This record gives sequence, structure tokens and C-alpha cells, in this order.
Amino acid sequence: MQLIGMLDSPYVRRTAISLELLGLPFASRPVSVFRQMEAFAAINPVIKAPTLVLEDGTVLMDSHLILLHAEARAGAARSLWPADPAQQPRALRLAGLALAACDKAVQAVYERELRPAEKQHAPWLSRVQAQMHAAWGELQAELQQAPAPGAAGGQPIGQAGICMAVSWHFTQQLLPGMVSEEAFPLPAAFSAQAESLAAFRAWPHAS
Repeated sequence: MQLIGMLDSPYVRRTAISLELLGLPFASRPVSVFRQMEAFAAINPVIKAPTLVLEDGTVLMDSHLILLHAEARAGAARSLWPADPAQQPRALRLAGLALAACDKAVQAVYERELRPAEKQHAPWLSRVQAQMHAAWGELQAELQQAPAPGAAGGQPIGQAGICMAVSWHFTQQLLPGMVSEEAFPLPAAFSAQAESLAAFRAWPHAS
């Protein structure tokens, strides 16, 4: 399998870390959707990262769907979701909050980096930042109640934790100061701990 996309994308990085933990070998091809559009289009005309090219040439896209396929291939014993069905709703809630925060961070980065300064829309950025703060506030409250759910098979971190850690790290790297560690100490500490794991070190945020 080939994972196409740059590791400065939180969705590409989430996918790479997850594939590593699921024990599915893959080759990373860091092709940029911006600087190498033609090369990316030759692999996936939609130019969407991450893209996963399977052994038979099938092209998958969208981190959620790629990881749905990856989970099926890896099997329940290595799943990154809780084995106990009673824990799954909370894991899904945490993952959803983290991915919502991530989506808003990406929107803020695009607004700042891709739109000319004179055309940037301050009310839109304020709204996006408020949504990010709301998501991290909910995650802070969740972690005050209980740790993030684990995963099947003794995995060191579950998918909810991966989403949270990758999203936090991306936001701090690309939007320093927009979401402060002082305001959300528990997600910040969780992300720092996750970054020390072997799978996170194997696939670091990189431009």
C-alpha cells in the first residue's frame, strides 16, 4: 500500500499513525496537494489527501474511509476502538470533538495562508476560533471526568486519542497562540504524552 500526502496534514498523519498501530505495512509518498498538484492528480484526479493506493491499484481517499478499510484488514484484535461496546459511544464522541476542532483549525490555516490579507474575513476567523475553543472545552471537560477510552488488543492509544493528539499538535504548530495550553491543560498534556509513543515518533508532523 502507498499513503499519498504530506505529514503536515493532520488527516495524513492520523492515517499514518493508525496504519502503523494496526500493523499494516505501507510506503509513504509525501506528495503535496499544493506544490505538486499535477503529480498528485496523476495518482488521484480529485487531489485529496490522504489518498491510499491499495496493492491492486484501487485508490481510496478520506481518512475516515481509509481507516474503516484498514480496521477491517487488521481485524478486531488490533482495533483502535474499544472492544467493549459500552465504551464505544464515548470514544466516538471524543474523536468527533477532536476532528471538529481539527477541521476548524484547517479552515483557519487556509484563511490565513491561502487568502490574501486584504480579503481575509475577520468575523469568519472569530467564528472558527470560537468553534475550536468550544470543542477543546468539551474535551477538557471529558478528560476531567475520565481518561480517553483505550483500544482493543492492548494498543497504547485508541483512535479517539490519536485524533485528539494529532489535532492538538497540528493546531499548536500551525496556529500558535490560538488555542492555549493554559486554557486546555488536559488535552495539551495528553497530546504531549502521545507524541512520545513510537508510532507518533515514526510519523512526525513535517512540512
